[in-house]
Amino acid sequence: MPMADESVHESCAVFGIHGHDEAANLTYLGLYALQHRGQESSGIVASDGERVHSEIGMGHVADIFDEERLSKLGGHMAIGHNRYSTAGQSGITNAQPFLIDHSRGILALGHNGNLVNAARLRRELEEKGSIFRSTTDSEVILHLIARSSEEDTEHAIADALNHLEGAFTLTMMTRDLLIGVRDPHGFRPLVLGKIANNRGEPAWVMASETCALDLIEAEFEREILPGEMLIVDENGPRSIFPFPPSQPKQCIFEFIYFARPDSHIFGDDVYSVRRELGVQLARENPVDADMVIPVPDSGLAVATGYAAESGLPMEMGLVRNHYVGRTFIEPQNAIRNFGVKVKLNPMRSFLEGKRVVVVDDSIVRGTTSLKIVDMIRQAGAIKVHMRISSPPITSPCYYGIDMPTHDELIASSNSIEEIRAHLLTDSLAYLSLEGLMKCVAPREGDFCTSCFNGIYPVPVEFKDAQLPLFRELRTSEHRA
Repeated sequence: MPMADESVHESCAVFGIHGHDEAANLTYLGLYALQHRGQESSGIVASDGERVHSEIGMGHVADIFDEERLSKLGGHMAIGHNRYSTAGQSGITNAQPFLIDHSRGILALGHNGNLVNAARLRRELEEKGSIFRSTTDSEVILHLIARSSEEDTEHAIADALNHLEGAFTLTMMTRDLLIGVRDPHGFRPLVLGKIANNRGEPAWVMASETCALDLIEAEFEREILPGEMLIVDENGPRSIFPFPPSQPKQCIFEFIYFARPDSHIFGDDVYSVRRELGVQLARENPVDADMVIPVPDSGLAVATGYAAESGLPMEMGLVRNHYVGRTFIEPQNAIRNFGVKVKLNPMRSFLEGKRVVVVDDSIVRGTTSLKIVDMIRQAGAIKVHMRISSPPITSPCYYGIDMPTHDELIASSNSIEEIRAHLLTDSLAYLSLEGLMKCVAPREGDFCTSCFNGIYPVPVEFKDAQLPLFRELRTSEHRA
């Protein structure tokens, strides 16, 4: 999934399955379906009840796991993880799932989210003698579990979880247990599914999104609830709720950008919400134009809604190259807007002489949006209007999205008119926060909107000046 604006959005994917003889193969497929949440590294840990084996590598899922590697991952249970990290923090030592052997036995962990108290917890653990091998806050969780005074693993995990603050969606595995956890606010999604094994018995699946269930033909059962710790053993799933009750604050950006449009999360279909965002955007910000064009792929569903409500035709004025790798060789001679043109190409035959409405999901720094507008004008468009299906992003996110600091966010210090002038568009309009909430009503109080209004449901223990330190200690678990 290409970025809406710049490479700043992050998240990760987790997956787990219990009770299937092809657990590792199904985990591979689940991770394949979830690569939009992270393509930097991927890993699978599998267990047959006695032997536990791990295979982890850098790169895309299909590049890491071949038949030989998957054949080493025998057993009826597995967890997997896709990672997307910040620049400079790429490395195999931060790839997940983590696997440790401690006093209570084997434990593997995959994490999606950010702990806002990670730096303090890490310092306290190091003062007590803990030695860390990675720079992710996910490892903090393992140390807390290993140091817990509780006797059994389940209670030790519950004890450790209550020291955590921030966003954490987890899949964990012992030799014989599969465990899924959502933090009390439920910032990131986690769903439960069921699939028949080779004996016709139910095998249980956990995944970041339902699109992973769809690929392996598992039946969607329900979402794992905010604050729920779901434990699956040979008798099936059971739940405990180790946290005090909290108001859900699910990430609204999952609907706006991160999740795949064919997924069902937070009680709704992602495509339906995005299309409704486009409808509401058109109601709030109509414009006299000849056509609507989406910025692919993140603007497609929104543009569909915008076009339907406005009565304008939608055309694919920008075509995306789906085979762009993570790196490419830039020519020494100057090719205007090369970095964007290698991913998007304007359709001159549709754009020349036309007044166009460009629809996208967000603007972060503004650099990519500026290049897209310039490309469209170079292709002959006589008017370029931009419509954005989210409010202006004015504040960093500390719960699993790698947003820039306040100073880097174009909307934190510029008015909409100033941003319009910078982007060289004929008009620019954002969806209002009130309009955004109408599209997820009547549950508007259940969503985190801190990136739009600076109201953080979980207080953070650092400011922008401390972000470089925080990013060195942060989880793998961000992205899209």
